[in-house]
Amino acid sequence: MSSHYWQQVKERIDWPVLSISGGLLTAFVLVALINVDAVAQFVSSGFNFSVNYFDVYWQLLLLATFFVGVFLAVSKYGKVKLGKKNTPEMSMFKWTSIIIVSGLGAGGVFWAAAEPMYYFMEVPPMHSGIEAKTADAIAPALAQSYMSWGFTAWALYGAVSALIIMYAHYNKGMSLKPRTMLYPIFGDKLETSKWGSVIDAFCIIAAAAGTIGPIGFLGLQVSYGLNALYGIPDVFATQMIVIGALIAIVIISAVTGIHKGIQRLSRLNVWTAIIVAGFLVVFGAGGFIINSFVSSYGTYLTEFMNIHTHRQDQEWLGFWMLFFFGWFIGFGPLVAILVARISRGRTIRQVFVAVSILTAVTSNFWFTVVGGSGIHYEMENPGSVSGPLNEAGLPAAMIAVTQQMPLAWLMPTVFLIMTILFVVTTADSMSYSMSMGVTGEENPPKSVRVFWALIMGIIAVILINIGEGGIDALQSFVVIAAIPVSIIMLPVLWLAPRVAKQMAVEQGIEGLEEKKQSEQADPDPGITK
Repeated sequence: MSSHYWQQVKERIDWPVLSISGGLLTAFVLVALINVDAVAQFVSSGFNFSVNYFDVYWQLLLLATFFVGVFLAVSKYGKVKLGKKNTPEMSMFKWTSIIIVSGLGAGGVFWAAAEPMYYFMEVPPMHSGIEAKTADAIAPALAQSYMSWGFTAWALYGAVSALIIMYAHYNKGMSLKPRTMLYPIFGDKLETSKWGSVIDAFCIIAAAAGTIGPIGFLGLQVSYGLNALYGIPDVFATQMIVIGALIAIVIISAVTGIHKGIQRLSRLNVWTAIIVAGFLVVFGAGGFIINSFVSSYGTYLTEFMNIHTHRQDQEWLGFWMLFFFGWFIGFGPLVAILVARISRGRTIRQVFVAVSILTAVTSNFWFTVVGGSGIHYEMENPGSVSGPLNEAGLPAAMIAVTQQMPLAWLMPTVFLIMTILFVVTTADSMSYSMSMGVTGEENPPKSVRVFWALIMGIIAVILINIGEGGIDALQSFVVIAAIPVSIIMLPVLWLAPRVAKQMAVEQGIEGLEEKKQSEQADPDPGITK
């Protein structure tokens, strides 16, 4: 590439944002190299502080974000079109595929097999009086996993905040950065504000940490799976090769752009999941899966507020539900930017339904297919899934479940491939979003996207080399990073309705609705009565 190209790239990068986010991530790794135990202790203290002092706030923030989204979607503001475009850029399937896969990410395999099983073995405290490992524990176990990946959590992924970002960017010319969520308060001066750079940096750090963790776990999980299935040594070299291959795929996808790379990966993910889910429903524990999904969703909906606002067992909350809530908060602004980038021509109602409802129901059904199958096999053969899960953690749970599925000789390999696809797509979409965060552009330079992909892969390899403590510390660090991000997302609750109203006025929806109501009340006002 010519020097002129690199000069252009340098001019397009927000160097304060890149310096703060990249510098803090580098510092984390360097300190971990020197004393990983000290880092783990520091992160543990920060994690406890987060869930002890922000727990109620996070629970209420998620609820409020969801209900604000419901209000906007069902009201006349739901008709407002976003992005100054009348027709969508992508088909519904392509659009929703990117949202689902980018948001679900590694959790689609890592936690889908393990989380319902954990709750089945130890019933969550809000479901008192139910004996673990019995038929009565199935619905509470699955319902609790639905809450972790449910309506309120997904609402943070741009169901509400994306409309502010899109209005500020496409209507007012603001950069496509996390700080743009606060445009209605600070206006154009956000573009050059030092606090704006700090906001962007913290949001990027949270998303990067949340992506690096799954990349590292992918190395561990695939390496474990290759050893369990094919006898390939489960060593650092194998893990490094796995991550290297993943990053190579991400880089290839990154240079092809959002309309080719991310789109194709997302569609491949979704079609693979649909085929696997369909196969398991027809040839696997289909009756159990369908019955469990229906009954568990009944529990989830009827006990929704009780589960979401549970306050009795602080230790359990911090270890489980608030951990997942913190993850969704940490990823929130960067996923919202991605949603804003791909949603031009969509209405507020379409964005809310796709991000907060469709993705949640899809994720919950997938958890039932994988985790519900695991519970089914565990009930038929006690210890067949819980034993490996207790001994070797998340990777073992997936292998244990898939080895009992139909085509047991093939399904573990299929799920390993799916794991790679899910994590690749997440890493790809997040490298794209982080690149938008440091440039403010819809189509950031390919070199910047490649940079973030390489950095995340290198950090994951270093942390694995340090030991699992490094990856675990980074995973928990996401929850700490969720503190400033959650504060940034609070104003969205009252800014989004204001922006929606403004757009409704500009598009003639506000006045048109009032005119229709007037005409219905007096259909022929010109006639003197």
